[in-house]
Amino acid sequence: MSERRHHAIDYVELAVTDLEECKRFYSEACGWRFNDYGPMYAGIRSPDGGSEVGGLNPNGEVRGGGPLVLLYSEDLDRTVEAVERAGGRVLKGPYAFPGGRRFHFADPSGNELGVYADA
Repeated sequence: MSERRHHAIDYVELAVTDLEECKRFYSEACGWRFNDYGPMYAGIRSPDGGSEVGGLNPNGEVRGGGPLVLLYSEDLDRTVEAVERAGGRVLKGPYAFPGGRRFHFADPSGNELGVYADA
């Protein structure tokens, strides 16, 4: 079990309109793996596979204006291609920001996420 840190982000839950479609999308675009809890929830596995870092919730309400989840990429251009190939929609960028580059995309349910890379 991983060590939990006081006031650190521990879990991010995304509301989705189609659980299977979003699992397919994030698997193809980002290489994510999931723990399935029946047809109504999927936990997002941490990269080391030892814990969960979030979940996909088809019972939640998809809404704009919530916190922006940022993912890191070692190759931003390849990540843009993977997101588009998997059916995501690039909303902004790629663009430069202090220290690197980033872009924003929408998943099949309309959730907006950002991806950044070092300069």
